[in-house]
Amino acid sequence: MRDGAGPARRVRARRATPLPRRPSSRGPTPGEGPTAVHRPSRRTLLATAVSTALAAGCSVPAPRRTSPAADPAPGRPFAGGEPGRALLLQLVAHPDDDLYFMNPDAQRLLDGGVPVVSVYVTAGEHTGVNRIKGMPETAPDRAAYSSARRQGLRQSYARALGLPLFTPWRREALALGGGRTAERAVLAHGGRRVELVFLDLPMHTPRRYTALPALWEDRALELAAHRSAGSPAVRPGAYDHDGLVAALTGLLRRYRPTVVHTLDPDPDVQPGDDAARRRDSEQPGFSDHGDHTAAACFGWAALVRWVAEEVRAGAPVPVFTATAFRGYYNRHWPKNLPPGVLAGKAARLVPYGGDPAWECGNPSGCGDYGVGGDRPLTNRKGWVRSTHHRWPGGALRLAAEPDGRLAAYGVLGLRAVRRRETSHGTWGEPEDLGGGPLAPALGSAVLADGRVLLFGVRFAALEGRGGPNRREVVLLEQRSPGGPFLAWRGLGTPDRGADRSRRLGAPVAVAAPDGRVRLYVRNAARGVAERVREPDGGWGPWRALPGDAVVQDGLAVSLDAAGRTHLYAAGRESVRHWVDGREAPGALPLSAAGPASAGGGLYHRAPASARLVGPDGADAGLDGYGEVAAARSAALGTVLLGRDVAGRLCVRAGGRLRTRTGGPAAVAAALHVDGRGVTVVGLGADGRLWSWRP
Repeated sequence: MRDGAGPARRVRARRATPLPRRPSSRGPTPGEGPTAVHRPSRRTLLATAVSTALAAGCSVPAPRRTSPAADPAPGRPFAGGEPGRALLLQLVAHPDDDLYFMNPDAQRLLDGGVPVVSVYVTAGEHTGVNRIKGMPETAPDRAAYSSARRQGLRQSYARALGLPLFTPWRREALALGGGRTAERAVLAHGGRRVELVFLDLPMHTPRRYTALPALWEDRALELAAHRSAGSPAVRPGAYDHDGLVAALTGLLRRYRPTVVHTLDPDPDVQPGDDAARRRDSEQPGFSDHGDHTAAACFGWAALVRWVAEEVRAGAPVPVFTATAFRGYYNRHWPKNLPPGVLAGKAARLVPYGGDPAWECGNPSGCGDYGVGGDRPLTNRKGWVRSTHHRWPGGALRLAAEPDGRLAAYGVLGLRAVRRRETSHGTWGEPEDLGGGPLAPALGSAVLADGRVLLFGVRFAALEGRGGPNRREVVLLEQRSPGGPFLAWRGLGTPDRGADRSRRLGAPVAVAAPDGRVRLYVRNAARGVAERVREPDGGWGPWRALPGDAVVQDGLAVSLDAAGRTHLYAAGRESVRHWVDGREAPGALPLSAAGPASAGGGLYHRAPASARLVGPDGADAGLDGYGEVAAARSAALGTVLLGRDVAGRLCVRAGGRLRTRTGGPAAVAAALHVDGRGVTVVGLGADGRLWSWRP
């Protein structure tokens, strides 16, 4: 994401304030730029229609069409995907968002042979100035700058496919319906394939308000798309709110991805100096660019509509997993990528940045010059130095059935599913548990009698256009061990207000020996909130855990030998620790993100380090990056699951390290330890499960 606030154009439209807040009024100002047509608001039209109808004694006109609502009821069939058939669709705001925020995850899938489709909602035209370090600033040319940035993307993805930087791509116009056209660029090599799709909506800057955030909030706004220099999409068309959701839904239906990457729809609260935040292109009070948040909200609205329309038409639920990635959040917390992983991620940005001396064949420029060379690593914001999931952990949960076989729980097609292990580690088809639309995070707890409790975060409302935008914690309780489930139940949120509910973290839970279940989530104040289920099944109120903790998401919870609950969360300066809901005394080390816990002990990685450290401060023997899972075994001691610096899954057990090689690329994995030994269950990019018993 290119930052900065240079001169920008203003057009006749209402100003859109930062996305998490309602828009305020702004008078018309003259200027050039993308066309914005402001129609009368729906409220005004409806009020006029009602008064006219009452006076005339006739019926009131029907309200504007809305999207089909998601159906949370269980029992829907899932599409029978072809084994091994996988496709990653990335939906981002600007050229380079995928490179800065979604790698190394996306690169790992591409290296595993998964085709990639990246959809860029805005033209990325910014102020039209392609800055060259040490050179005088050039005259603004938004069409040329947009063209140079997509040339940089072609260079980066060509390099990722193992081809020369200036390899020609097939470029063509792609009809989206409604009179809209996008540019599509396609390149394939060695059985791998990349497609880049550009919708070309205007980009938001601090002084240009008629852009993507306004389109999300304003039901009466229509924005004309840009035409990038040299683009085959000669007439890209115009978009209102519904038009953009429809276009994105059409792309989902066209490509039918099995993995979807989006940006963060609910940016982290980050109080601070608003002047500095404007300079760094962040929303007041929130750690992200307004376009990132709006593009993510549009993306999740399109996912909800895609599933709802398929179900309404009698089709099975599409099989896909969705992951949201934090954006400018990366600059505000300790960095979590070790040197080797960081070098590979930054290397993808070098060909994107390009160089004005290159002869790439594009008259408008050979990349985003302010990003090339060593600048990804020297930029003070450090966006490239971390990769954070919006809802870390919880993508896959395992529990033993009464007959000893495993059941795996996860989110597929925005709905909770259960898949049961069959003989020899193979897995049955997904059983729909409903509950959608759900964020890709499930917490779980197993009661003493073997019944499973599942905890999710539901998109209770995601309307835009001034409508509600709300999240809530939901519970699914098993009726009998290994059997069916009761109806979904809402547990509310620890924070009042729709906007504060959007800051909900991923739920984690544990069943204690005293019969209580303790549920934890990160709250809007960036602390931790707890809700306790009593042995009789009743739930107490939400309460904030004591202390002044400011923590990241990615909580770790476990029980010690005495049955006490230990909760760990990575803070700014140390790991915060609570025992049975009370803050534990004593200083703990600083962890970059995502601590793990087993038997009450802490496992963590220091910032920018590959080394995993155990409770005694010694090397735990699993160098790598990303999330770590830990479990206790009477025979093996602590068992650890994580990724090495090459992204391969590794298990550390009994003093030995095992590395999984070959097989399908995994988008998530979970660890289970029982009398049979160690089992790792992975979710493949094709939406299917596999088992590995190292």
